[in-house]
Amino acid sequence: MERRLTIAADEWLSAAHAADYIRGVCFKTGPPASTGVELEWLVLDRAQPHRQVLPEQLDEALASLPAADGCLPSGTRITREPGGQLELSSPPASRLLACVDTVAEDLALVGRALDVHGLELSGYGLDPFRDPQRVTDHPRYAAMETYFDRIGPCGRMMMRATTAIQVNLDAGTEDGDLDGYRARWQLAHRLGPVLVAAFANSPLWQGEPTGWRSTRQAIWENVDPGRTSPPQDLPAHADPRDAWARFALEAGLLCLRRKPSEDWTAPHGHTLASWLDGGIAERPITRDDLDYHLTTLFPPVRPRGWLELRMIDAQPGDGWIVPTLLTAVLLDDPEAAQAAWSATEPLCAASSPFPPQAVWSRAAKLGMSAPEFGKAAMACFEAAIPALARAGVPGAMREKVADFAARYPARGRCPADDLLDDAAAIPPA
Repeated sequence: MERRLTIAADEWLSAAHAADYIRGVCFKTGPPASTGVELEWLVLDRAQPHRQVLPEQLDEALASLPAADGCLPSGTRITREPGGQLELSSPPASRLLACVDTVAEDLALVGRALDVHGLELSGYGLDPFRDPQRVTDHPRYAAMETYFDRIGPCGRMMMRATTAIQVNLDAGTEDGDLDGYRARWQLAHRLGPVLVAAFANSPLWQGEPTGWRSTRQAIWENVDPGRTSPPQDLPAHADPRDAWARFALEAGLLCLRRKPSEDWTAPHGHTLASWLDGGIAERPITRDDLDYHLTTLFPPVRPRGWLELRMIDAQPGDGWIVPTLLTAVLLDDPEAAQAAWSATEPLCAASSPFPPQAVWSRAAKLGMSAPEFGKAAMACFEAAIPALARAGVPGAMREKVADFAARYPARGRCPADDLLDDAAAIPPA
């Protein structure tokens, strides 16, 4: 059994203690039983959809919600991203259907509150027309901008204009086969490019095609590869705990927390490891600093005690239901997991059970028009539909999944292709 290291929040750390701590907290094992989902949305003004919604407009609309401490009565938390995007994060549910039903009810509640004020939620992976300004003044986000600006423009686009569907699933058992945390970590990464391609929904920026079906995924890949790319070149026997600890230690220091009124910009060129080694003279690192650093890592699969799958573009309307159901059942149902494992085998590198970075990029670029992703996606959808029945998901929801498969991967298309068709039909200004 993995040793769990307990460290007081204000205790100063060594590199060895930090690595042990990361291994212990990021993969909490047990039988897969819970599902959660985090949905990010663009917020539009119906009367002026190409104008950025002012924070005070959104404040006024959300004030009518029955929320306490940022949570709705169901436990769903409402937060805001730097560009004014709205995020709803569900609590973990013991049944997949309960998770979907709770979030659907909460979305309806939020939608009615926004509607009264002429606002609405919009589901695109990247804002197709606006270039939003940062509207949050928290020092974390100012420090993030400073850090990412040294690399290129993708950081600001990511923070201000992207939205995603994040599916949260248990890490798995300690020593199981397909339900073990090692296999689930691998399967989540194997499924990642398929989910990117199948649900790509961000082909436009400032009204023009970008050349990518999922520009959101392309942006994330280029923000800061040491922080946002999947771990690479891992052998089959690699322990995810070790891989994640190394990833966290080598990632650049995004910000250094100080008083809320002060600048949180981190000293340039430092990683978590260099801070642990005494490279920042301002102060030693504590466990709280380590916990905070882990919240600044954004690979497509992020272990947070559970697995957070972060690679799916936002979808319009109730379109979020299909990727949520599909992703959860492909990891949690043993038969579906085995089928997904086989379907994604051709996407992996010869020497590794993980898809290489080039496969992720190809998925973002081409979507379902690349035949290898279409073939893998159809196998996954075909395995998922009977698995959803075994999970007690009603026929109407299973029909949504089947309809999506017939409309998109079966035809070599993804939602981005609809947006590109619509954009081509609009005459130039």
